[in-house]
This record gives sequence, structure tokens and C-alpha cells, in this order.
Amino acid sequence: MDNKVYFVGAGPGDPELITVKGAKLLSRAQVVIYAGSLVNPALLDMCAPGTEIHNSAGMTLDEITGMMIGAYRAGKKVVRLHTGDPSLYGAVQEQMDILDREAVPYAVVPGVSSFLAAAAAIPRELTLPGVSQTVILTRMEGRTPVPERESLRSLAAHRSTMCIFLSVHMLDKLTEELIAGGYPAHTPAAVVEKASWPGERALTGTLENIAAKVRASGINRTAMIIVGDALGAGYRPSYLYDAGFAHGYRGDHD
Repeated sequence: MDNKVYFVGAGPGDPELITVKGAKLLSRAQVVIYAGSLVNPALLDMCAPGTEIHNSAGMTLDEITGMMIGAYRAGKKVVRLHTGDPSLYGAVQEQMDILDREAVPYAVVPGVSSFLAAAAAIPRELTLPGVSQTVILTRMEGRTPVPERESLRSLAAHRSTMCIFLSVHMLDKLTEELIAGGYPAHTPAAVVEKASWPGERALTGTLENIAAKVRASGINRTAMIIVGDALGAGYRPSYLYDAGFAHGYRGDHD
């Protein structure tokens, strides 16, 4: 493990869904700063005895980066453990920018995102031939603003598969916006709470009834919303395995 700061994607929750590389780095780290209740604490069992472990939930940006910088300059091996994949809603760019200014080297190890774990929980393929070949990853506007051109109503016009983060507590408004933007009310929808965790729950329905189902279930946080015809529509099988379709690994058939 090189002397640099490693931003490691912890995966969606199941400790076995961290990458092999991420697990190795975690086991060799001397200082680990993990993202509070979002990261399954079972992952910390991979740390070696004596590892300094810090929960960043109550820390400010300056405190988090100050700890990383101090540990690096002291010659310690540092892992910053993020939930899912750090590149999605991880507030990781601002941390990397500070490390850049301080000339602290770092690397990012990708992880399995919660939208992928949610798709596995249903389970459904998100890109079906003739139905949808596009997946939009987005969120409702909350304390973090969303550009107007990326509003749910605007994105709904594409009627592609949509995976919506950090928004289950606004599901009534969310479904209204999607229907107003172009999705039919009968469009399939799913909500997966804590995908891959022991307490995982998955609800399926349509845009017109999924909010009521979620409200009755008591799900109000840590959930992924997936919307689109790929969750329930008929489709044409892929050419990839079609006996009459030739490609570089399978020649023409007479």
C-alpha cells in the first residue's frame, strides 16, 4: 500500500460487495475515516488490530481533510471509506480538491453503487433491447439544488430507466413530477430500502401506486427508487446470443 490517501468505495452495504482491492487496502490501513451510518460497520472488522478508526458523521470538511493530511504527513496509510461508489453523491470532489492544494497524493478505488444493488434485489435488467438502452442517475432537489435543466420533469421526457437517489421521503411529489414530465401513470416503479443489507426490503408497483405502498411500509430513508418500462415491459431478446447473429467471437451461420 503506497503512502497516499485512498478513497475506497465500500459498496452498498453487504461487506462481501466491497472490491478485493478495497478490502486489501482496508486491512492494511493505519487510519480509516468512514462515512458514519451509511457504511456497514461490519466492514470495519476487516481492519487490523490497532487501526485508528474515525466516524466522519460528526466531522466538518476541514476536520476530515485535516485528519487525512496529518496522517499522510506522519507517514501513515490512510483510507477514506465512502458508501457505494465515491463518484456518486459522495461529496468526494471537495475533499480531493483540498488534498490537491496541500500536495497530498491520493487514489480512488471504485465500489458497487446502491443502484446496482437495488437492481439485483428486484431483480431486473435496467437496459432491455427495444425498451430502454439508457439509465439516468439523478435525485430530487433538497438542500442540494438541482439545475433546472435536470429537473425530474425534464428528464422524464426521455422515458428511459431512471434510478433516483436520496429522494424517497419526497416520493409523492416525485411521482407527480415524473407523470407530468411524460411517464404514463402505469409505468413500473420499485423502491428498495437498504439494498444488500440484512434488512433489505423491496416494493414494486407503478407510478400511480408506489408512493402509497411505500408510505404503508414505513420506508422513509436509505432507499433507491427505480422507474421505467424495463421493470416490467415485454422486450426483444438481445442479438448478442441470437443463433443467427454473427460477431467477432461467433462466425456466420448458414
